[in-house]
Amino acid sequence: MPYLIDGHNLIGRLPDLSLSDPDDEAQLVARLRGYMARRGKRCTVIFDRGLPGGPSRRLSTHSVQVVFAHGGTTADAIILERIHEARDPGSLIVVSADREIVNAARRRRMRVMSPARFAAELNALPAPDQANDHDPHLTPDELAAWLELFDGEPGEDTD
Repeated sequence: MPYLIDGHNLIGRLPDLSLSDPDDEAQLVARLRGYMARRGKRCTVIFDRGLPGGPSRRLSTHSVQVVFAHGGTTADAIILERIHEARDPGSLIVVSADREIVNAARRRRMRVMSPARFAAELNALPAPDQANDHDPHLTPDELAAWLELFDGEPGEDTD
């Protein structure tokens, strides 16, 4: 199921990100890329105010589409528009705390997730460099066990 995410709602729920940081959107997008890649999912994250506005080719990837509100519109208005225009509303998960967005999504039978819950899921996954924190090298005893399993003898040349 693809996600439709209110970006600033989510940033406000992540303890290590701050809405006052000028790079907060890029930091969130980097985290979403890892999350979506590891889960095999896709999302669209929508932010208020951004330059140049509209879809961001610089930040977007195959799994994470990034959109900045521009002109006289807001992220909430863009999210509401996408909720109303969704062709398969039951396939979307909307991440927002905005009451109007939540109610509109529920009326269309979309799954709704609070930013706090999604932030908890985002924080529960290890960072990509921490996912495999074990030593990939075999000990001499492990090597001997594998060689024995495959009918070899430790130190025996099998050529």
